[in-house]
Parts: sequence; structure tokens; C-alpha cells
Amino acid sequence: MTADPTPDSAVIERELAVEQAHIDAVYARLEEATRSAEQVATEGRSLFQTDRSSFVREEDGTGLFERDVFAFQAAKRLAVLDAEHEGLVFGRLDRTDGEIRYIGRIGVRDEDYEPLVIDWRARAAEPFYRATPTEPMEVVRRRVLRCRGDKVIGIEDDLLDSTSTDTDLVIVGEGALMAALSRARGPQMRDIVATIQSEQDEAIRAPYQGFTIISGGPGTGKTVVALHRAAYLLYSHRRRFENGGVLVVGPSRVFMNYIERVLPSLGEDSVTLRAIGSVASDVLGFRAERVDSAALHVIKGSTRMLPLLRRLVNEPLVAQSADQARLRVVIKGEVLTLSADRLASIRENVLRHHKLNQGRGAAEQGALAALWELKPDEIEIERDEFDDLVTDQAAYRMFMQSWWPSLSPVQVLVRLGDARLTARLAHDILSREEAERLAASYVEAADWSVADVALLDELGAILGPVVEEAEADPLLFLADGADVAEVVTTADRAAQRREVDPFADAHETFAHVLVDEAQDITPMQWRMLRRRGAQASWTIVGDPAQSSWPDQEESGRVLNDLIGRAPHRNFRMSTNYRSPAEVFELAAKVVQTVAPHADLPRAVRHTDIEPRLLATTLLDQDGALVDELRVLVGQVEGTIGVIAPPSRIGHVNRVLNRSALTEHADRISVVTPLESKGLEYDAVFVLSPDEIVAESPGGVRVLYVALTRPTQRLVTLDVTSDGRAGEWRGTLD
Repeated sequence: MTADPTPDSAVIERELAVEQAHIDAVYARLEEATRSAEQVATEGRSLFQTDRSSFVREEDGTGLFERDVFAFQAAKRLAVLDAEHEGLVFGRLDRTDGEIRYIGRIGVRDEDYEPLVIDWRARAAEPFYRATPTEPMEVVRRRVLRCRGDKVIGIEDDLLDSTSTDTDLVIVGEGALMAALSRARGPQMRDIVATIQSEQDEAIRAPYQGFTIISGGPGTGKTVVALHRAAYLLYSHRRRFENGGVLVVGPSRVFMNYIERVLPSLGEDSVTLRAIGSVASDVLGFRAERVDSAALHVIKGSTRMLPLLRRLVNEPLVAQSADQARLRVVIKGEVLTLSADRLASIRENVLRHHKLNQGRGAAEQGALAALWELKPDEIEIERDEFDDLVTDQAAYRMFMQSWWPSLSPVQVLVRLGDARLTARLAHDILSREEAERLAASYVEAADWSVADVALLDELGAILGPVVEEAEADPLLFLADGADVAEVVTTADRAAQRREVDPFADAHETFAHVLVDEAQDITPMQWRMLRRRGAQASWTIVGDPAQSSWPDQEESGRVLNDLIGRAPHRNFRMSTNYRSPAEVFELAAKVVQTVAPHADLPRAVRHTDIEPRLLATTLLDQDGALVDELRVLVGQVEGTIGVIAPPSRIGHVNRVLNRSALTEHADRISVVTPLESKGLEYDAVFVLSPDEIVAESPGGVRVLYVALTRPTQRLVTLDVTSDGRAGEWRGTLD
């Protein structure tokens, strides 16, 4: 069995060509089916035509009905063919008996009625979702096909039955690593493979109820296990999860692109893929990708923001004097005044039962009732007339508009850009420096950050949806000369008006929520996720040792509140089968300086290539960067990741664009440490580790992430004034 972890480009091209040939045959057959359906539709329209215009005979009526059914079925078939034309085939199964099955969105057969593609809902497609290395279901290799239209652009394999030695299958992608381990000599390595497979299989097949928590260090396959678990649950409990939906959350758009390869067939209707900065797009209508500085990230992600946001909601939009904070109306010469304290009491009572944007009516009723209590007995007036006199006064309407306006989350959060307001509201919550930094972020930034999304979503939950004002006097009759050929009635207008349920949630909810890189989710982001899965089952994947969130205790409290008394189960992936042992030994020493009790997996792959730890001066850094990357380009055939601190990303890109390395641009990716989460490269070049530690909210833990991205080679380059090793190297002695 061919099982090179990094098959050369010629092997991959050959495999792509094989798959493309089959896809071409499928689409050729699909075109024939489309022409046949069009012909059936045409014939259906021509059947049972009659020249009788005055009456229809009984036999003609029957014929017309048959014609309509005939045409309907043809049109239905055409609609299916049109809808499924893009990305039709997404999987392949190679069975132990030599049979090959292609899996797709609809079934397609050849002229001899043999299946070219099996519908993913068919029983024969079940192993694509349910087979695991422990229970391979007579499948040797499961292949995921990535297609753009009718072109195959990528393949990814899982080796499911490593005992089948009578085949000669090429294994591409992460499955190739498992294949390489499987064919290694000696009983110890076979035991390691069995351990990996058993751990993964148990987590994939765990019950869906409650919380399934999957932990493990770099290279243990946590993400792949979680995604196969999602596919398994969707297939095994199709009705529950198709109806309720599955939300898959990852750290970035790059990561979500990877997920699409693993869950290719589950459809937009049943699976929603969102990066953490896009989770609240259902409420906000936009997504965020900008990442705050480490200090700001800590402020905005903490639950300390909760009381600050609540104070901000209650703060009047316009600064009010003592006079303006009271409500004064005149009724038949008598001045009635509601004090600020009385108004605060009314507001507090209303907000116990309503969200702010839905509480305006109740607030007005409370204010009118309080004014009625102040009315002198000598003023004889009915309550309805009293209310009309009050609400007709301009002073009352202006006060209500400023006291209880309808607000959007964006309108509220942007007010934190007022440094004096933020300092006053946060005086006992944040330090003066933190308050200044928070206020400055809303003045200097042109767009919202990923951390802001959770704050805006929290405000959306506090405020509720904005109530749309109905037109006061809908027209009963059309204006003269109106170019409309129908009458619009009051009933029509009322039916078209959208009413907002005051108790409705603006956000979507799901039956299952899968969160990857969960160790990086801030407490405020956990609250945002909880709103979308209050009644859901959950799969949570992470590794505390890789956390970019510094306060693990606070995150733990929020996560425990989320789990509550629900059933939960923990699975630990104990074996790192992607990172070379030589690389992981270095990374483990680094992270243990800040997390001596970190749960570290055992790396089982050896390359006999030690990491290269280099240093250079500020003056020579650009030349050293280019020279070392040129060496790596010649040493590995696959991808190279350049992981740099956020402040250097722009400079690194400019340096590479001016160098001869532009001819290898398709192989070299420049990313920040946080962007590299969940990704892997054949070789990794880590630039200025000390700056990565300084600029990341997780400090050394984030450097640990960067050091564990390579599958073959690691190079680090310290940039110091004198060209000596960086401070992080001192921790390795």
C-alpha cells in the first residue's frame, strides 16, 4: 500500500486525473438525463391537445390530467438536475472486495443501470458517514473529493482498514500519516495505531445527548474526530439534526475552508459553518475578522463587560440636567411631576418583564399610571381623557423619545468611544488605563473586531429586536393616476405589516453545536454561543495548553455554567501522530515553562531532523528570512508556513514580494500565530518568537501553537539588536 505522508505532485496529479475521468462520465450522463427530461416535458405538453373550445369531453379531461401529471414529473426531475449540477460528487469508498462506490447529492446510473453515483441518503452510502478505523464496515479507503463545478480540485483520504494488504491504494492527506504508522514494523507501533483508532472511534460514536468534550494536544486528530462525529450524528439521527440544524464554529475563515472538505455533503440546510467572528451575523448582519491587541482582547472578552454594557444601555443618549431627568406635564393648569427616582423605579419594573426595545409601551403605561396617582382630586376627568391630554403634549412625547428610545446594538456600543462616559460607567469595573484603552479602540478602528461581535450580540440580547413603527394612516384609496391595477384595502395593509414578538429571539438556534479550538473562546463568546444552543447537544474540542485566553479559571466557570447538570462525557486523544517527535520535544519544553501540568500527548513519528534555532540582527533580518525560506523550499515539496507576530505580517509580505520567492508563492503562507490555529504545514518558519509571546494574549501558549504546526521541519529565527538568541531560548536550558 502506498502511504507516503506527502505524496509527490506527480502521484497526486495522477490521482486527480483518475477522479476527473469519473466525474466527466457522470456529467456526460447527467446531460443525457437532462435532455431526456426536457423531451419528456415537451411530449407531455403535446399530449391530448384538443381543438374544442366550448366544452371538454370526459376522456379529454382524463387526458389533460394525465398530461399535467406527466409534465409536472418531468419538470420536477429537471429542477433536481439543475439544483444538483454544482458539486454533484463528493466522496468515494474503496471496499475490501474491490468495489468502488462514488457518493453524491443524487443518484446517477449509466446506460446499463449500473450506479455511477450513489445518493448520500441511500443505505449503500452509509459507510461514508459511519465507518471508522475500529469498525471499517468493509471499507479500506474513504476519499473526500473537492470539486469546483465539474472540476476536481483536491482529494483527502482516510485509511480505515490498514490490515488489507492486497491493495495498492495511494493515501493522500492526513490519512497517509496513519497509513505510514500502520505499515511501520514492530508490535509497538501497531499497538499505537490501535490506541489512536480506539480513542477516535469512541469519541465519534458517543451519544449525542448533553456535552461531548474532546481534548488533546497538537496533532492528535481532535478536529478530524469532531467533524466525523458531526457527520455520524447527522446520518444516524438525520431527522433530529436536519430539522434542528448543526452549527460548526471554528477560529477563522481559513479553518472553515478546511472543514468544508470534511463535511462536503451535509448541505446548507442542515449544517451552518461560521468562524467565531461570524456567529452573530444572524443578529448583526455582518461578520468581523479583525483581531484586537492582546490587552484589548482580554478586556473585551471578560465578563467584566456585562455590568458595563447594562449601565451603557441605561445611560440616556443625551446628557440630562436634574430638570431634564424629570417628567413634567400640565393638566388643566396643574403641574404634575415624576421624579428621577420614580422614573427609575418604573424603568426597573418594566425591564424585569420586557427587553428594552419591546418595553416602550409598558413604560408609557407605567408613567401614565404614576401621573394619574398625582392628579389632585378636585380635577374631575376620566382616565381615558387624562391619558389623551398627557400623550398629546409635546413635552411628554419629547421626554419619552429621549428616556426610552428604540436602540440597535451598534448605536449603543459605539458610545464607548466617549472616553469620559466610559471612565464614569467603568470606574469600579476597569482600571483607568483599561477604560482609556477601551474607549480609544472605538475611536481609532474603522471596523468591528472579532471580540466586538460578542459584545454586540450581548447588547442585542439586552435590547431585543428594534420595533418597526407602523404607518399611522394607511391609504384606503389609491392616489389619482397611480399606476396600480388593484385595490389595496386596510386588511391588506394590516396583513403585510410585520409584527415583532416581544419574547422572540433575534438569533438562530440549533440542535447541535460543535466548537473547535474551544480553549480560545472568551467568556463573552461562550455567552454568545450559548444563546444559539440553549437546548442543543454540544461537541467541544480544545486543548488548554494552546489557549490564547489567559484566564482559564474564568473560562472554566462560564463553561461549567453552560454545562450545568446536563450529561457530559470526556474523551482524551493521547497520541500526536502528525508532529515529528524532534519538533514536539522542543515545543513541550517551551509550554511547560508556563504550564508545568499541561496535558501533553506522546509524539510517535520520528524524522531524525532536529529543529534549527537561528538568530540574526535587526539589520540582517530580511536577508536571513529570504535565505532560510529558500533552503526550506528545496527541502520540502509541500507547504511552508511563515508564522510571524501580527506587527510584522505586513513587512514580511513586502519582503517576500520583492524576492525571488514569488515563484513559490502558492506554497508559502504568511500567517499570525492565531491564524495558524488548526492548520499544518510541511515546514514552518517561526519569526521572532519573543515578539509572538509579547503580542499574543496567551503569551507562551500561543508560541507553543506556532511551534507545533510543522509535519516535517521547523526553523526559528530570533531577531535581536546584537544577533544573540532570544529570551525564549533561555527557558530551554
